[in-house]
Amino acid sequence: MPIGLILLLVVIGLPLIEILVFVEVGSEIGAVPTVLLTIATAVAGSLMLRLQGLSLLRRVRAEMERGEVPGEDILQGSLIVVASVLLLIPGFVTDALGLLLFVPPLRAAIARVMVRNAKVTVVRAGARRRGEGVVDLDRDDWADIDGDGKGGRGPDGSSPWRGQIGDGRGGQGPDPRD
Repeated sequence: MPIGLILLLVVIGLPLIEILVFVEVGSEIGAVPTVLLTIATAVAGSLMLRLQGLSLLRRVRAEMERGEVPGEDILQGSLIVVASVLLLIPGFVTDALGLLLFVPPLRAAIARVMVRNAKVTVVRAGARRRGEGVVDLDRDDWADIDGDGKGGRGPDGSSPWRGQIGDGRGGQGPDPRD
């Protein structure tokens, strides 16, 4: 199913479902208790975010200090934020989904599935990654003398490759062509 169709169904369908559930709950327990229950779930979401979020931040910090990548914990933190937002949105369906995401074993299982299916590239600080055959020059570092795209000479006429590893001479000495 295309992602656009899924988003359209969520944007249109979720509010309609929430209205239907509000009407049903309101007809059973009354309007004022329904509104108070909605406010109570928003307050509960805020408190749960604070409690579980802080403990999760401590775990992430401890893992990072040990030199580990806290991938699953970062995802769990993201799921806690999503759960809190779902509890802050007025509605019983979003509240139920939010409360389910606050259950640690369920949240951990969802995070594990997400980690298992994610493609992650870890780049260490200070490491430089270059594509094969990429040369990074400023505009002033080269000139095309004969216009064929092959005559890369510096502004002073010297070769910008002189003494470079991989120039066919092993980076040794001046270029005899200069």
